[in-house]
Amino acid sequence: MKSARVGLRCTWSSMQVCAHSQKVCFADFKHPCYKMAYFHELSSRVSFQEARLACESEGGVLLSLENEAEQKLIESMLQNLTKPGTGISDGDFWIGLWRNGEGQTSGACPDLYQWSDGSSSQYRNWYTDEPSCGSEKCVVMYHQPTANPGLGGPYLYQWNDDRCNMKHNYICKYEPEINPTAPIEKTYFTNQPGDTHQNVVVTEAGIIPNLIYVVIPTIPLLLLILVAFGTCCFQMLHKSKGRTKTSPHQSTLWISKSTRKESGMEV
Repeated sequence: MKSARVGLRCTWSSMQVCAHSQKVCFADFKHPCYKMAYFHELSSRVSFQEARLACESEGGVLLSLENEAEQKLIESMLQNLTKPGTGISDGDFWIGLWRNGEGQTSGACPDLYQWSDGSSSQYRNWYTDEPSCGSEKCVVMYHQPTANPGLGGPYLYQWNDDRCNMKHNYICKYEPEINPTAPIEKTYFTNQPGDTHQNVVVTEAGIIPNLIYVVIPTIPLLLLILVAFGTCCFQMLHKSKGRTKTSPHQSTLWISKSTRKESGMEV
């Protein structure tokens, strides 16, 4: 499992640059990895479907939540992501809960929501009087720390249904990875039910780690080219030396260019 990454750009080709994108994995290699993608520019935020495709393009899914423990874990990660000094403030996050129906407003509406990754989890964390249903079919996790509290308290971490074409940040979820990389930035800890301190490793993913994934697969080809080039140079050098040697059958006699008079001959 790769320990964890903090990147500055989303990899989905059609998406604009992220202001901050943090991928976090656990040191025990058993828990899922997560990535919080936050955009400073409102115009760069994405719809529900765009967020879903962005996660899937990186081998993940839009976040599903299995229980309250996982909800609290995500809350702690968001608190770390948005701590003072990071420049990150209000902005809700898409999660993978949505409703495939047309304008239901009956009491059965909350039961129609399902997870986009196929999870059967029945865990819900709705804000007071939510979901409102109607044309709002996709779900966000509130993250509005500067907003005045409503009837259900601060607009932080509870869920709200919204129109699927609205623009928000998003959270991805990944299967635990197999081959960890050494952390190069920092390590922090977050509490998790059942553990006093759960080690979470965060590393910086800059241009060099990305280049590694490009260079390593090309090493066999580079070695083949190097061997072929060396063989070619050796043959050329060998032929060049062969031309400078005198042939064993070549005569060693020489003829003087000066005119020599034969004795006993007169003109």
